[in-house]
Amino acid sequence: MSEAAVFVARNGRFVATELARGPWDPAAQHGGAPAALVMRALEQLPTAGGLMLSRVTYEFMRPVPIGELAVDASVARPGRRVQLLEASVRTAEGLEVVRARALQVQPVSGNPSVANPAVARPQGPDGGRPNPMVPPYRPMFAPDAIEIRFVAGTFGGGPSTAWFRMRVPLVAGEQPSALQRLAAAGDFGNGISAVLPWDRWVFINPDLTLYIDRVPAGEWICLESQTIIGDGGVGTAESVLYDERGRVGRATQSLLVAPRPG
Repeated sequence: MSEAAVFVARNGRFVATELARGPWDPAAQHGGAPAALVMRALEQLPTAGGLMLSRVTYEFMRPVPIGELAVDASVARPGRRVQLLEASVRTAEGLEVVRARALQVQPVSGNPSVANPAVARPQGPDGGRPNPMVPPYRPMFAPDAIEIRFVAGTFGGGPSTAWFRMRVPLVAGEQPSALQRLAAAGDFGNGISAVLPWDRWVFINPDLTLYIDRVPAGEWICLESQTIIGDGGVGTAESVLYDERGRVGRATQSLLVAPRPG
C-alpha cells in the first residue's frame, strides 16, 4: 500500500481525502468510504465472549462531505449471546450524515456450516479484467483507492461480478481489517450492476445492509450483483459477497431512482 489514505486521523476525528470521493458529486464521498470507517469504530467496541458481527445496516442520511468527520459508536444493548451496536458519523458542524446499527452474535464452535452446493465461487481476481469505467473526476474512491477487476459483465451492463481490493489504507498508518475491506467493497453493487444509463439517470442508495456469514480472508472481496427496478421506479441492488475461499455474506441496497438533473 502507498502512503496515501482515504482518511487521516486528527485530534480524535477523521479528515476524508479526495480518495473518498464518489461518482455522483465531486464534494461527496462514495458510500464505501464511511461504511468502512464505521466498521472500524464498531470493531473497536468492547465485546463479551467473542461475539461476532453478523449484520450492519447503514442509513446514508445526507451526502457525506470530503473533509472533517466525527465518528461515534456505542453498545446500545449489551448481551451475552446477542448485542446491539450503534454508530454515527457527523460533519465538523455536528450534522449527522450516516447512522448505523449492527448485531453481534455468539458463534458456536463445532457448529457445522451448511452451504448451497450448487453455488460455486466466481472466477478468481487473477482472471479478471481491469475496471473499464472512465472516472468523471480524479482522484476517486474507485479506481484510485479501490482496484476493480471484472470477471463477468461490466459497468452499465446489468448483472455483473467483480473483485475489489483496497489500493491504499483506509486510515493513514493502519492496515485495514478484513471487515473494513468488506464494507468498503460492499457498497458497489448498484454501480457494477447498473441497468440504467449513467448520463440520464441517478440510482443512489440511501442505505446499505451487510450480512456477514464469516470474516473474509485475504485482500480481495468479490461482489456478484444485480439491480432490480420495479414498476413504481423503486430499485434494489443485491450482491452475494465472496473471498477467494468462497461465500462470506450478502449486501442489499435500496435505490433512489431519478432522472439526472440537467
